[in-house]
Amino acid sequence: MKLNSIFGGLCLVVLWMLSQPAQADTELSVGYLKVEVPRPATLSNLDEVPENLGLAGVETGLQDNLTTGKFLKQTYTLNTNIVVSEDDPVATAKKMLAQSPYLILDAPADVLLQIADLTEAQDALIFNATAADVALRDKDCRANVLHSQPSYAMRTDALAQLLVKKRWSDLVMIEGTYPKDAAYAAALRRSLTKYGLKLSDSKIWDANADMRRTASQEIPLFTQDFGDYDALLLADEVQDFGRFVLYNTWHARPVVGSEGLSALTWSPVIEQWGAAQLQNRFRDEHARSMRSADYAAWAAMRTLGEAVTRTNKTDVATLRAYILSDAFELAGFKGRPLTYRMWNGQLRQPIALAHPRALVAQAPLEGFLHQTNEMDSLGLDHPESTCEAFQ
Repeated sequence: MKLNSIFGGLCLVVLWMLSQPAQADTELSVGYLKVEVPRPATLSNLDEVPENLGLAGVETGLQDNLTTGKFLKQTYTLNTNIVVSEDDPVATAKKMLAQSPYLILDAPADVLLQIADLTEAQDALIFNATAADVALRDKDCRANVLHSQPSYAMRTDALAQLLVKKRWSDLVMIEGTYPKDAAYAAALRRSLTKYGLKLSDSKIWDANADMRRTASQEIPLFTQDFGDYDALLLADEVQDFGRFVLYNTWHARPVVGSEGLSALTWSPVIEQWGAAQLQNRFRDEHARSMRSADYAAWAAMRTLGEAVTRTNKTDVATLRAYILSDAFELAGFKGRPLTYRMWNGQLRQPIALAHPRALVAQAPLEGFLHQTNEMDSLGLDHPESTCEAFQ
């Protein structure tokens, strides 16, 4: 009886497929441009950056698109270029946009804006997979740019929600000297204000000693004049000094931010919501764990795949309109469907609050409500954004 049921079900599926109108083959070509920027000299050389960081995520997204597309007569191709910042990434982008109007970009904010403002890019769709600058979602937004990478503000809002939940209200901060550190620190200050928190003290990291040998002497002295506090915030986005602060502070208190308990786009410790499937697939393909830059690039590629699957179209106008519509949803292995904010092109997504060994929570946290979408409690909400390009 069970075999008859299975056979009958298969027959129904075949009859349904035969009844559908024939679809022409659909092909989408996507470009991936990575602009390599020299890394600043840091105190430790323990963190090796994979050569295929970001690109590996795009390649996994491509394979996912091809897997789905083969049943629908949809194919995808990838054109990859990696340039160093001393070369001319804008010229490379021009050539790539001539081949395809779809470009996934791993580049600093200033380069991204130069590319987005090209004449060749005005009818294109560019995905920002790495630049977290809040201004790109605000006054410097562009109608032809969507952001699969969360902004600094999304990550720091997630952290602020946890601070409120834990009732850690007496806060101090150590801020690095690099531009990324300053941008993250500015976002932290904004998030603390947004959630009714404030810093009681802050310091700029200016120590020149070799922390690998002297952290146990230098860090206690550096943090002694903070007095007592509930938690120490670290703004060290280039991973310079933060690792040496943990367990060396004058007072034994939680460390959060760029080290310790961090707000992350993605982490190997995320295993719920089917994420283990993505983690394992990525590890099998690339022999390493998936990182945040990989995930954002994967999400960009999968966004295009999902839009093509649902519309069976490949023109920019149709795909962009669908991606920004209420109909679009991306299954992102984060427990909630991911969607794009129609006012600035930012991909809504939960933010992991984790340390290197485990996931602690996922923001937005319970109790932080929003009138339309709880994920809009993270980052610039519509009334806060001055982006006019999407109006």
